[in-house]
Amino acid sequence: MALLERAEYRRCDKGEDLEDIYRLRYKSYRLSDMVSESPDHSIHDELDEAPNCYKFGIYVDGVLVSTLRIHHACAATPQSPSTTVYGDILRPMMAKRLSFVDPSRFAADPDWSRVYPQIPYLTLRLAGMACFHFEAPYCLSTIREEHAGFYRRIYCSEQIGELRNYPGLNYPVVLYRADVNAIRERSFARFPFFKSTPMEQRLMFGKQGQGELAPLTILPTAKYFLDAA
Repeated sequence: MALLERAEYRRCDKGEDLEDIYRLRYKSYRLSDMVSESPDHSIHDELDEAPNCYKFGIYVDGVLVSTLRIHHACAATPQSPSTTVYGDILRPMMAKRLSFVDPSRFAADPDWSRVYPQIPYLTLRLAGMACFHFEAPYCLSTIREEHAGFYRRIYCSEQIGELRNYPGLNYPVVLYRADVNAIRERSFARFPFFKSTPMEQRLMFGKQGQGELAPLTILPTAKYFLDAA
């Protein structure tokens, strides 16, 4: 919660902020050989341009420390990393009017991660906010098998897809799904810094009206729940 007080979120759609998060992805992934070398030291793909894609930078004291990409996948806009690899599992669910929040491209600056081990929590807080804003019943995670314990512990996730290859990554992935009601009832009780107000959610994921400027930065609102308690 103390680090959250010093944090801010930025939705990155163009300009230097967007280039910075693409370069951060590369820096983070190359350190663990998750991707092959690229001459431009940048990672992006066609899913970054999808209409249901939201890209964020997370800053502490004005310094970019991590990034996350989120897709809201439904029958009208099914594009997402998980549906790319597990479409046979997920598209029939979407045909039944289910929708999913699909976070991906999590990357943390390795230098700052040693200083702030809380960065994964600070970053993945966005996934819960997206679930509530879009009223999605499930949150997906297409992840390395060895990372599954984190998602089971934090989000009560369950595996619904077997090991498969993901385009561009040097390792196979598995598909996990978290029930949003479990996030609300169990994860919030254990980790109150995940909480957010509807206003923060709207600033993160809402569309601006005609003539309305997008916010440059968005400050976390979890402290208001703590103050109220």
